[in-house]
Amino acid sequence: MREPVELRRQRILSVVQSRGAVKVRVLAAELDVSVVTIRRDVEELTRAGRLRRGHGVARPVVDAAEPVPVPAARTAEQAGDGGAVAIVVPERHSYLYETLHGARTVLEESGMRIALHIAPQSAGAERPLVERALADGAHGLLIAPRWRNARSEELDYGWLAEVGVPTVLMERRPRPGSALHALDSVCSDHWYGTHLAVDHLVALGHRRIVLAARDDSPTARTIRAAFAQIAADRPEVEDWSVVLSSPTAVPGPGSPSAAVRVQNAPAPAEGTAPDLAALLRERGATAAVLHGDVDALMLVQRMAESGVQVPRDCSVVAYDDVVAALGSTPLTAVAPPKAEIGRAAAELLLYRLTGPAGTTGPVRRTELLPALKVRGSAQRVTPAKN
Repeated sequence: MREPVELRRQRILSVVQSRGAVKVRVLAAELDVSVVTIRRDVEELTRAGRLRRGHGVARPVVDAAEPVPVPAARTAEQAGDGGAVAIVVPERHSYLYETLHGARTVLEESGMRIALHIAPQSAGAERPLVERALADGAHGLLIAPRWRNARSEELDYGWLAEVGVPTVLMERRPRPGSALHALDSVCSDHWYGTHLAVDHLVALGHRRIVLAARDDSPTARTIRAAFAQIAADRPEVEDWSVVLSSPTAVPGPGSPSAAVRVQNAPAPAEGTAPDLAALLRERGATAAVLHGDVDALMLVQRMAESGVQVPRDCSVVAYDDVVAALGSTPLTAVAPPKAEIGRAAAELLLYRLTGPAGTTGPVRRTELLPALKVRGSAQRVTPAKN
């Protein structure tokens, strides 16, 4: 899916504002577009007064000197003073872009101005964006940090707890007892979503199930833990295992290896795609839950190349439902309420900013339930003929 021009230019601004001067060829490599495209974007952003252009370099309008101080929180009466609501989401994250659009709808209908910031993939990228947004007058914050591993999540706890303006986490649930435990949050109940996937397969007679999942986001880690618990607790499930859905789906430096094996499932060699067809044959598995959508479509394609057809030889349930329905075999999928998460988060933030007791009411940790979209990639087990 082609990225909208405005989103790409916002990503350029985010990188430049967080790092200072950045070479055009570096931006092109990181954003995975041509140097010509980046050069044209930088020229347009310079013409609009949002960047400065040098010889092969993009520079911020104002060079960063000292860290930007976080301003004091604003009152509800100040909510209409022209300041914006800042939204911070990771780059290249179609799942959270749907959440973003849900939030945007609510905020625009309320008349709130939005300042969108796209965080690059580098560690700690969200903090300078938030600090800059607050220095520019943002009086509320909606944020979905990338949190590729537990360490990066913990490093954000301190500063994010002290932002000083009403803040709502989107599709993120901080560790219990952490500094962010008492921060407003709205997210999907991924335990329930995983339950829907397993329950659907069990109801179709499947007793040996594999989870191929990512391990580089809070959602992925929740799904992996939930699957292990649910499969172990279901007496109908005779065998289960967990493997990586992609060689790139690892949590990054400072975390345990994402290829840790569960139930003796073989881990793929570093940098290689998992051989799901071989694992299914080895385990005698007849079904798989695949996270996320793009990985799921690629795994289904590789299984077909190995002679394993979906759903004839293996029933599949995908998790995310961003593009699961678009494959040559439309995939049954667990669909978290992505847009609804954004809408609920924006409504909660508006309540904090404008409600009569918004700034003093109890902290809210809201969970919305995913749904199962049945499309035929999972079928009932056919009893073996003697």
